[in-house]
Amino acid sequence: MEAKIAVATVSGKAYYFLVNELKARGIPFLSLTPYEKVPLIIEVVISTEKERKYIQHSTVLAYQENVDPTNIVDEAIRLIGGRKVVEMLIVGVDPGKTFGIAALSDGTVLRSLTCSSVEETVNKIIGIFSKQSASVRVLKVGDRAPSYTAELLPLLDVALPEDIVIEIVREAGTSCLTGKHERRLKHAMAAIKIAERRGQTYTRKGAPETS
Repeated sequence: MEAKIAVATVSGKAYYFLVNELKARGIPFLSLTPYEKVPLIIEVVISTEKERKYIQHSTVLAYQENVDPTNIVDEAIRLIGGRKVVEMLIVGVDPGKTFGIAALSDGTVLRSLTCSSVEETVNKIIGIFSKQSASVRVLKVGDRAPSYTAELLPLLDVALPEDIVIEIVREAGTSCLTGKHERRLKHAMAAIKIAERRGQTYTRKGAPETS
């Protein structure tokens, strides 16, 4: 059975109680720190109230130390067993020498990351769409670096199922971070802003048919 629950905390006491409860029930889980990227397969993250703000995931449960972990584990199991249907999944892409990618599920950021090549970017996007179902799926690509955008779009057109809508988004105003921020964070944040904007529909030509 594949793990769908992650325990993300650096608190030894919280980790001890949560892990013991999960192990006692035979429930597989993944151990993370609050600052690590959460794999797409994970549906629920259990953390502490102080640490939850560092976790980029749509479903984070906050555990209070020294409290019986039974209820919070029950809630995690309920969520992975009866998870609501996602209405809209949007993946935003900030093209350039460093590519930023952000995945938003019904407006909530699931994850953000950066890639160093077109090939890596295409593979990451394919992976996100293949692991997350939704009623509507949209890919939004920024237009600030035309040569990278022009190279990326035809590859994605061929690689992604035909039900995924592709849009080209104007990037003016998306790069608002100052020089003190790391470059990789800058691109990831720009990808989030791109995902949140409306774009022009890209006419698809080579999308594979969905069965």
